[in-house]
Amino acid sequence: MDITQVAAEGLKREFRITCKADEIEAEITRRLEEIRRTARIPGFRPGKVPLKLLRARYGQAVRGEVLEKKVEEGTRRLIEEHELRPALRPKVEVTSYEEGRDLEIRVDLEVLPEVPEVDLGAIELVRPVAEPDEERVRATLENLAAARRTYEPVERPAQEGDRVTISFTGTVDGEPFEGGSGEKVQVVIGSNQLLPGFEPALVGKRAGESFRAEVVVPDDHPREDLRGRTVVFEGTVEEVAAPDEVAIDDQLAKSYGYDDLAALEEAVRERLRDEYRRRARERMKRQLLDWLAEHVRFEVPAGMVELEFQSIWQQLEREMQESGTDFERLGKSREELEAEYRAIAERRVRLGLILAEIGRRHQVEVSGQELQQAVMREAARYPGREREVLDFFRNNPAALEQLRAPIFEDKVVDLIFELVKVREEQVTPEELFREEDEEEVPAAADDDSTDAATASATAPESTSASREDQGER
Repeated sequence: MDITQVAAEGLKREFRITCKADEIEAEITRRLEEIRRTARIPGFRPGKVPLKLLRARYGQAVRGEVLEKKVEEGTRRLIEEHELRPALRPKVEVTSYEEGRDLEIRVDLEVLPEVPEVDLGAIELVRPVAEPDEERVRATLENLAAARRTYEPVERPAQEGDRVTISFTGTVDGEPFEGGSGEKVQVVIGSNQLLPGFEPALVGKRAGESFRAEVVVPDDHPREDLRGRTVVFEGTVEEVAAPDEVAIDDQLAKSYGYDDLAALEEAVRERLRDEYRRRARERMKRQLLDWLAEHVRFEVPAGMVELEFQSIWQQLEREMQESGTDFERLGKSREELEAEYRAIAERRVRLGLILAEIGRRHQVEVSGQELQQAVMREAARYPGREREVLDFFRNNPAALEQLRAPIFEDKVVDLIFELVKVREEQVTPEELFREEDEEEVPAAADDDSTDAATASATAPESTSASREDQGER
């Protein structure tokens, strides 16, 4: 078997593999000899069947098997002998073969780039630090109290904050529509459960009285066929119930499993602190990704970028279809968005490769226990189907790898945070959660993960591309 590199341009490589005809025929003969040992053909004892007969009966199948094996063997050998790290699965094509002649194979592939070593000591990040204020603690306690609230039927007219039970029918142009009717539906007036303009029509109504609400369906309603149309709801108030007062006291705390109100307040503060820490980490990660994208430059595999772009674009098209949005509403042409999203795809791939390389150089690994915990968390998301989920991951190594990648990424990012310079900065909760970029974009471009590119770099057999930081335009 001869392996020759035909072309090398950037990260792209082209090889030609030639397997001699006599080598192929020898392999076919060897395989037929194996078959002869156990072949059972009427008129012949096992092991005594003429090779010519076996070749006539099994020759084509064996030849196909041998050719497939030679293609796989040749591809594997060229990767090993040339010490290549393919970015994606190589494209393999049989360019010439006839029985009795040499087999010629063309292999096209892209290799992973050499990622420059990053001077982590040169990076300085700001960790925003915020403390829960009394207003937020109080608001959280009020929400907890509201969750324990009960309602008692009253004889008076309904007012804001009351829970009303209603039965109704909705019509458009006098015709009922699917999903527009309900029986004994409970609604808290002022909760904005229903379409704008519906709940105010219930104010002042007593149990047993009828109501009529005429509303215009908003442009962002999930039902595209109803957007902008006038819907008339007519029905009856079955019951009016007033909320009781739930005191924020030791009794409330005990209903949530705490000894007293002070313990509940501290638990609320700690929960808010955890939320603030998670948000601070997100902000630091965004700073880190921005720094890496600006300072670490190298050629990225075009195939990985294309896969990532297609993933983003397909998600965008799904979102546009579901929301009824078009390019005109987004304020940009298809060509403009394609150019922007290709830039996002390239950035995601680049950052994923950088994180993968940093993890490799610092010997970051995902333990079997960490992976098993991730599988169990996935299974817990599907109550009653846990065994099915566990079997799915057990039988699908690629799916399991998709769980490994984000764990690996998180460990690499945490490692980097330990090695870079970090300066703390006191901020308010409002400042901590303020979006740095107010421009609206489809969720397809709003993703804070590079794990798929990381997976491609650490597991070259994968064909996935990267996911990366939020807010990139």
